[in-house]
Amino acid sequence: MTLSCIIVDDEPLAVRLLESYVNKMPSLKLLGSYTDSVEAINALKEQQPDLLFLDIQMPDLNGMELASMVPAHTRVIFTTAFKEYAFESYEVNALDFLLKPIRYSKFMVAVEKAQQWFGRGEEGSQIGTDSQSGTDSQNHATQNSVAPTSLFLRVDGELRQVAIDDILYVSGMKDYVVFYLEGNRKMVTHLTMKAVEDMLPTNAFLRVHRSYIVALRKIRSIDRNNCIYIGKEVIRVTDAYKEAFKLFLDENSL
Repeated sequence: MTLSCIIVDDEPLAVRLLESYVNKMPSLKLLGSYTDSVEAINALKEQQPDLLFLDIQMPDLNGMELASMVPAHTRVIFTTAFKEYAFESYEVNALDFLLKPIRYSKFMVAVEKAQQWFGRGEEGSQIGTDSQSGTDSQNHATQNSVAPTSLFLRVDGELRQVAIDDILYVSGMKDYVVFYLEGNRKMVTHLTMKAVEDMLPTNAFLRVHRSYIVALRKIRSIDRNNCIYIGKEVIRVTDAYKEAFKLFLDENSL
């Protein structure tokens, strides 16, 4: 699969480095590079790239502001020298967070993550197409539209399969996330909380905090202060997520 991309960074040297990385990867097609974030807006709207490699600290319009204006289809990979932006990047359309100076190996991992992301979308589109072409195709689509029971996480350089039903909760930790599992196990992987939210089935998991996603079936109890008791952790539902959590409680309380 070939993904189209645009680079936006006000530092010409950083742009040239990313261009050299893109040119090394047959799976990427560069549509353009911009050192002016305002100028990049029109290009993003017109060309609708799959990926945007985006610096954060820029004059006129910073990367966080620009990320909130990208087309819905476009996934953002932040490229910055400031790791303190990692948590803020979870709140926008961020697929990954690359810290400068960016190594090619890290760049490759981010692109692989993007391939997996868009690969899942293509599979979903194919199922939708099959379902319109006769009874056999409808049956095939039905079989393939069953919610996945596991996912693969990249841990220590290898892909490890995790049963979705084993997940208790997920916690954000800088530019990594930690999956806490049944049996007092955990796995650390390089992902954003937004990416994890989109990976997990929405009927079984809910984000209740900027840094926490919980498995709804694994909640033991909830106290009057909206603190969730799950596994060995106590997680407080913050104001930004209280409305969605209240809706879940209203639908599942007697």
